[in-house]
Amino acid sequence: MSDLFEKGMQVRRDMFGPELAELAVANASDFAKPFHDIMTRYCFGETWNREGMGRRDRSLATLSMLIAMGKEVEIKMHVKGGIANGLTVDEIRELVLHAMIYCGVPASFTALRAAEAALAELEVAKPA
Repeated sequence: MSDLFEKGMQVRRDMFGPELAELAVANASDFAKPFHDIMTRYCFGETWNREGMGRRDRSLATLSMLIAMGKEVEIKMHVKGGIANGLTVDEIRELVLHAMIYCGVPASFTALRAAEAALAELEVAKPA
């Protein structure tokens, strides 16, 4: 295993929990293995470990971009990673509200649903 791969796996473990991080790679099909390898090495191993920005800020930036693109599954995953990286429930809520202005109501409503589901799974905030 390369150094970047192991660094990437550590970021994935820290953000998404050891079990989920290991399962994602171990259960990847032969078709998907190259994708997981590249994502682990370059996304998490290299980019998430750069010194210019901490993980908390990277989580905020990543969530912002995912909200703008309307990527519900990834928003849910990165809300959980953001909590692990130090974001608060209030900050995530404010990001979703802020996105209403800059990304539109449909994108922010998608993010709202995804964030509520992720937070409920983490038992950080229960939806009303």
